[in-house]
Amino acid sequence: MAFKIYTKTGDKGETGLFGGKRLPKSHLRIEAYGTVDELNSYLGLIRDLLENETQRDLLKSIQERLFTVGSSLASDPDKKMITPDLKISDIELLEQAIDSMNDALPPLKNFILPGGHPTVSHTHIARCICRRAERRVVELAQHEAVEEVVIQYLNRLSDYLFTLGRKIAQDLNAPEIPWQPRG
Repeated sequence: MAFKIYTKTGDKGETGLFGGKRLPKSHLRIEAYGTVDELNSYLGLIRDLLENETQRDLLKSIQERLFTVGSSLASDPDKKMITPDLKISDIELLEQAIDSMNDALPPLKNFILPGGHPTVSHTHIARCICRRAERRVVELAQHEAVEEVVIQYLNRLSDYLFTLGRKIAQDLNAPEIPWQPRG
C-alpha cells in the first residue's frame, strides 16, 4: 500500500509533536515551527532564482539547518528527544558569509528600500519571514524551553538575508534605492 499524505488526525484542529503530545494548531509552538517552514520554502524559491552556485549551495545548507530548527521546535519539550542539533559553527558560517559579502559591498549610508529586482525583493520578503519566525520563537521561549542557539541562528540568518539581498542587487546591477524621508 502506498503512503498516504493525509492522516485525518488533524481534522479537529490539533496536531501532534514528535513525542506524541497533541496541541491545537493555533498553539505558539506550532506557529513558530510553521513560520520556520514558511521561511524554508521561501528560501527554496530564492535558491531557484539564483545563478551563483556558491549562494545556492549556502542557501541549501541553510534550508537543511532550518529543518533542524523545525525538528527541535516540533518536539515535545517535556520529553528528552533526540533531534539533529544546531551548532555555533552554523552561526559562524553565516557570519563569515555576511563578512565576505560586506567586503564586496559599498558601505550603507542610508536605509534602503526593498526592491530593485524581483530576486532582491524575494530575498527581502524572506528576511521579513525570518524576523517573524524569530519573534515567534522568542515569544515561545518566554513560556517554554527553547535552545538559545535557535534564536541566535534566526537572528543571524535575517542579517545574512539582508546582506544577501544587497549582494544580489550588486551582482545583477540592480539599483539600491535609498530611503528618502520627507522633511
